[in-house]
Amino acid sequence: MTYRQEQIKPYVSGETKTAEVERMFNGIAPSYDLLNHLLSFGIDRRWRREAIAGLKRFQPKHLLDIATGTGDFALLAAKMLQPESIVGADLSEEMMKVAAQKAEKEGLAEVLHFERQDCMSLTFPDKSFDALTVAYGLRNYEDLDRGLKEMRRVLRPGGRLVALELTTPPRFPMKQLFAIYSRFLMPLLGRLISGDGKAYAYLPATME
Repeated sequence: MTYRQEQIKPYVSGETKTAEVERMFNGIAPSYDLLNHLLSFGIDRRWRREAIAGLKRFQPKHLLDIATGTGDFALLAAKMLQPESIVGADLSEEMMKVAAQKAEKEGLAEVLHFERQDCMSLTFPDKSFDALTVAYGLRNYEDLDRGLKEMRRVLRPGGRLVALELTTPPRFPMKQLFAIYSRFLMPLLGRLISGDGKAYAYLPATME
């Protein structure tokens, strides 16, 4: 199956979507957290907390956070779930550098470690994890079905997948207000703060 988001790329180049997404996140890594919280008005923190709370009753011991980025989801999962280990996997080395610094600062470096992975071709053995999490990452897949198959492969029988994603509001007037905000203000703020307006035009385009 082909999904619309698979065809949307950050830049106009001869590169694959995977390569463009890696380049984009490497470039915006230093300002990513600031812009993420600013552009979501801080609501992203509450969404993460609610998503992770759904895993508490399953008490997973070994977790994989896919498309971990700067590690916010993995760090919060470590605090809320207190597992034995969490692996944060991402294409972007620069994003994971930020994540590793945050884990060290918060005393979670022994529980959390980060690995560069193509999440469509994970290197982990079958049935490696009790739970998988992915926040705002599914839209970035070049081949989502392939990525989902990999998630299923590395998840243990009875394991849990928690996916957190964004979409556009369906009803008037929020739909129209969000369209103005995402198409004009987000790219403008993204360009001013990160220097890459195209990245912040790409991100809302994948929500539609």
